[in-house]
Amino acid sequence: MIQIRPIPDLQNDYNSIEKSILENNQTIYLTKNGYGSMVMMSLEKYSQLSDKSSLITSQPENTKREHVEIISRPKKVVDDDDE
Repeated sequence: MIQIRPIPDLQNDYNSIEKSILENNQTIYLTKNGYGSMVMMSLEKYSQLSDKSSLITSQPENTKREHVEIISRPKKVVDDDDE
């Protein structure tokens, strides 16, 4: 079952969150002002996910793409008040 909790629960009920994550191997989704903000999971689960993703995204050394600069220089930000 998906667990969605507000960020203040980290401070107010940290022990319960930690128990759910570590003992029940759950992933907890945290919200801020009603919108998704972060995901919490055990280090073991994170390691498994990151190991899988590195296998998928890794390329042999001779086929790696070179970095291409997409934005050559930052654009000037114009405030609405300046117009």
